[in-house]
Amino acid sequence: MSLKSKSNLITVLIHILIWVIFGVVLFLYQPLPWNVDIPVQFWIKQWLIFCFLVIAYYLNAKFLVPRFLLENRTALYFTFVIGLIVGLSVLFNQMDNFLNIHQLMDAAFHKHGPARHRERGRDIDIVSLALIALVLGVGTSFTAIQKWQGDIRLRAALEQEKISSELSFLKAQINPHFFFNTLNNIYALTSVNIDTSRKALHQLSRMMRYVLYDTQNATTLLSQEIAFIKDYINLMELRLTEKVTVSFQSPAVLKDVPLAPMLFLPFVENAFKHGISAVLPSNILISVEQYEERLVLKVENSVFDDQSASLEENKGIGLINTIRRLDLLYPGKYTLQINDQDINNIYSVHLTLNLL
Repeated sequence: MSLKSKSNLITVLIHILIWVIFGVVLFLYQPLPWNVDIPVQFWIKQWLIFCFLVIAYYLNAKFLVPRFLLENRTALYFTFVIGLIVGLSVLFNQMDNFLNIHQLMDAAFHKHGPARHRERGRDIDIVSLALIALVLGVGTSFTAIQKWQGDIRLRAALEQEKISSELSFLKAQINPHFFFNTLNNIYALTSVNIDTSRKALHQLSRMMRYVLYDTQNATTLLSQEIAFIKDYINLMELRLTEKVTVSFQSPAVLKDVPLAPMLFLPFVENAFKHGISAVLPSNILISVEQYEERLVLKVENSVFDDQSASLEENKGIGLINTIRRLDLLYPGKYTLQINDQDINNIYSVHLTLNLL
């Protein structure tokens, strides 16, 4: 059963419950304590009252509340409601006269003791008046609550749609960014080693297949994301010199969990972009650790004097968008520490994700 069907079923059950309660008041609570032989005309009156209450309820709930109260025409709404209460009260009194209820009830009570029908008649009028007001109040409250809940659901749906659109836009920016950077690396390889560049193109095609087809859903598997990071590192190592040391560590025993795709790549890509020197020894350390439902990504790379001044200002679109994706996908469930002030000239990223 769909969510909408369940909601409709609950609404129907609530309406049934409301009318069962009012029916109990009209047909059991009022007449039973009297302990007299009640004439048929009284039951006819009670059924007519019940029918008019049903009409008043849905007239109020389906027309007056949506057209006036919810449209901020409050004064006009209460004018109609007061008129409806007065009109129904007069109608119910006229039914008493038409069906000769007072005389019939006099006779019924006279058989069982002193007649107190006038007081009892006034009690019935007061109860009827209160019942009309209660029926209209319940209808107003129920309709207003439904409108309020509908507005909440609509706002939530619009917010979710906005987030989904923004995530798609951010992801669409990250993928070409990665692709163009990698193509530039392969282009540089073609002038050095044709065979190596061919190998790199083959590896890139496998990675792009993952990017284009395996990351279309909202989540991917952690094992696939780690495999993608390994392929990326291998691709980058094809153009590195011996002065660059790259270390990658991943869990020996991996528990596959769903993860937002392409989430780790910008941090890794940033390390290769800023952590390599053509003449000085460079180090890049990448590790993925798993503790139950908690993931920890650590990325460290060397920072050189000609890079450190502009590193914070030049994070790049990939890294900025990834931080935005984290805000949208894991609000309150992640911590990100970026340190570019290390005394050993080490730029480090420490990302902790709670996937519960």
